[in-house]
Amino acid sequence: MRFNRILLSATLVVVALVVQVTILGRLQLPGAVPDLLLLTVVALALVYGPVSGVLIGFAAGLLADLAPPADHAAGRYALVLCVIGYVAGLVRPDNGRFRSAWGPMLTVVAAAIGSTLLYAGVGALVGDTAARHVGLLGLLFTATLYDLLLAPFTVPFIMALARRAENDPMAVEAGGGPANKPADVSSGWLAGGTGLRIGSQRGGLRLRTGRSRANRAGRIKGVKAVKGVKSVKKL
Repeated sequence: MRFNRILLSATLVVVALVVQVTILGRLQLPGAVPDLLLLTVVALALVYGPVSGVLIGFAAGLLADLAPPADHAAGRYALVLCVIGYVAGLVRPDNGRFRSAWGPMLTVVAAAIGSTLLYAGVGALVGDTAARHVGLLGLLFTATLYDLLLAPFTVPFIMALARRAENDPMAVEAGGGPANKPADVSSGWLAGGTGLRIGSQRGGLRLRTGRSRANRAGRIKGVKAVKGVKSVKKL
């Protein structure tokens, strides 16, 4: 991993963990807790790919396992986020850009469900039956709902920061910029499937304006030429 990736990822993971422990973990919401750390790993994996997603997920999960008030075996959540980071990295498109918001949204839903099931499954293997007492269906529903509500406020921002850290222009359209620079992954989420392409619209407006000016100049020159011919004939 590059140094800028490591620095940005470490900063975002630490901030997400602090917010997770100090704020979200104390809301006492019914069922699960909004998982900001999971959303951070998913957003970074969607930009950096599966290899970086594995490393970021493992490091973030291990920090969550060791941070108080963790009440489970160390390495349990690291395994979960490691798998989620890898799978989310595989979802990343080849050109680096989602065409609509559905891709990241479905990835968040799948990550919330998959992490809950995997965490409960690993807990069952090590003898932790807390999920049975709370209710697995209730945990799945609330975890998916909370993460989906939190995602629009976090995932696009994190993806945009990751793109900037890669020194990749954010507003590059597919095929409209340099061939070696993919378009911004977060643009699909931020655009929300509206189909608006501001860069293309500006280019089209400039092209139409240039054409209208050229046509107008041609008409003016034509009128002047006709007047010149008439004046010559009169002489």
